[in-house]
Amino acid sequence: MDLLAQYSGSSDRGGDDDDDAATTYVSRSVNAAPDVVVAGKAMTTDDQGRDIVVATNVASQMIDPAKKKMWHNPKYEDLHAPLQGPHHPVHGDVGVSRATRNHAQGHVQTVRMNQFTFDEQHATFQAQGWAAEPSGRGFVGDMNALREANADTVYGMNRAKRQKMRDQIIAEMASHDDGEKPDFSAWAPARDAMPPLKTTDLTEEQKEYVTWHAARREANMRARGKIRDEDGNKITDAAAAAGAEGAEGAGAEDDGKSGDRSFFHGKELKNYAGEAWIAPPKDRKKENDHCYAPKRCIHTWSGHTKGVQAIRFFPHHGHLILSAGLDSKIKIWDVHNSGKCMRTYLGHDKAIKDIQFNNDGTRFISSSWDKKLKLWDTETGKVIRTLTSGKIAYAVKMHPDEDKQNILMAAQSDKKILQYDMNSGDVVQEYDQHLGAVNTITFCDEGRRFATTSDDKSLRVWEFGIPVTMKYIADPSMHSMPAVTASPNGNWIACQSLDNQIMIYSTKDKFRLNKKKRFTGHSNAGYACQVNFSPDGRFIMSGDSEGKCHFWDWKSGRIFKTLRAHDKVTIGCEWHPLEQSKVATCSWDGTIKYWD
Repeated sequence: MDLLAQYSGSSDRGGDDDDDAATTYVSRSVNAAPDVVVAGKAMTTDDQGRDIVVATNVASQMIDPAKKKMWHNPKYEDLHAPLQGPHHPVHGDVGVSRATRNHAQGHVQTVRMNQFTFDEQHATFQAQGWAAEPSGRGFVGDMNALREANADTVYGMNRAKRQKMRDQIIAEMASHDDGEKPDFSAWAPARDAMPPLKTTDLTEEQKEYVTWHAARREANMRARGKIRDEDGNKITDAAAAAGAEGAEGAGAEDDGKSGDRSFFHGKELKNYAGEAWIAPPKDRKKENDHCYAPKRCIHTWSGHTKGVQAIRFFPHHGHLILSAGLDSKIKIWDVHNSGKCMRTYLGHDKAIKDIQFNNDGTRFISSSWDKKLKLWDTETGKVIRTLTSGKIAYAVKMHPDEDKQNILMAAQSDKKILQYDMNSGDVVQEYDQHLGAVNTITFCDEGRRFATTSDDKSLRVWEFGIPVTMKYIADPSMHSMPAVTASPNGNWIACQSLDNQIMIYSTKDKFRLNKKKRFTGHSNAGYACQVNFSPDGRFIMSGDSEGKCHFWDWKSGRIFKTLRAHDKVTIGCEWHPLEQSKVATCSWDGTIKYWD
């Protein structure tokens, strides 16, 4: 610029030095370029327009959120840095989520701590005023109290220190005139300071059930000699019997028979449309005919105090499931909505052996080791009829025809099959050609014939109503078959043999063994594990003695899937009639599991 000024002030007229020489005007320069940051250094210009370098650390500069202009090029980490506070000690600014970085109080540090440690430090801080830092590197709060306590928490101090602290709190509370009772909930053990549980008001039926259960429990304890009188003597059996009678007398209203009662556990007996609680929901329909093997457990029912012997889905819909327990109770559970127990049926004195619905599910029959058969009304829980022959019925089955729903078949322990008329309660036919206790009854050929298996290691086929065997199958290599089921199309029956295999028999024309289809791979020797088909006939499934549930492919005969279902033997399994991938299993561990 100086050279330009000199050039402008020079004369072209021969070097005349007069006062009329040209005047030089110098305009002030303006630098409109912003400052440029280069490798942690800021370049700017002074008033004379000269470039200067200012050493600075831009990363350490705080960005004022109130300003609307920034005179340097910030990084992403600077834009989302906390308003105040240190950087994360472990992660830094790499790999940390934006929500953790951009926090009003600084960085959020995750600390994992179990419930006992948290309660211990919280109670110590409330009682003594100090506690350990979550990081474990120091203490916070009253350091004098920390030194006096020698860093002993309220849970770790001995009895003498705890009593001393208790006395100090009592003395401190007594110095005040408010008369309040000292609160030791901050440092005393949690179980001593827990408030009483709040229970909702019980319904009348629930109160009756509690009364009946308490009386029956007391009677059982007296029978075992666990209750003594005032002199320390055991209660006699006569007194126990009297207590049992009292237990039977207490409880819900029954049908006039001793011990036959039921308790409803649902919210209401009828819905908004006036339908009974057993009515199937309108939105439950079969989607397709292709079934799939389940993969995971989605629900567990555990209301029985002992093992569960058998389960049955509600016919055609499966929105309810009936269970027979070894605790002499029968329960029905809601599958579609709440998943809770809807009603408990009490009437048998010993464990339940078998249960079976009729065609529409309004009634079901139960057999027990108390040698009684009871016909129940599913909705009301009343016993319609009680039958007994003096022998145990190992299996019960109602005739599949709609016009013969009053016909009941019972497989007896005295080698007979009895045919009852439930309307009159009389035995109308006896089938007595077996040489051992009868285990199963399976109807086939649309109810015109039925097959029975026995402990005599044979299979017999009967014409319904004719007590003469029309087919007798026995072989020295055969074993007892305590569980049998029919295929969905009615062409086959699957028999669970005690030599760890499932035998398949044809029901068409000649009743014979299909030697090409044998399903093996499970261990069921000694147990009457139920065998069942999928609704489309693609799979056949069975439990075993190790608590597993096996699924075989019907065509290939190979194991398709194995589930670790229960802790004890899986005694029963049922495929849902509508849901193509839902299966229920029961076990002697007292649980019922629902698989999808």
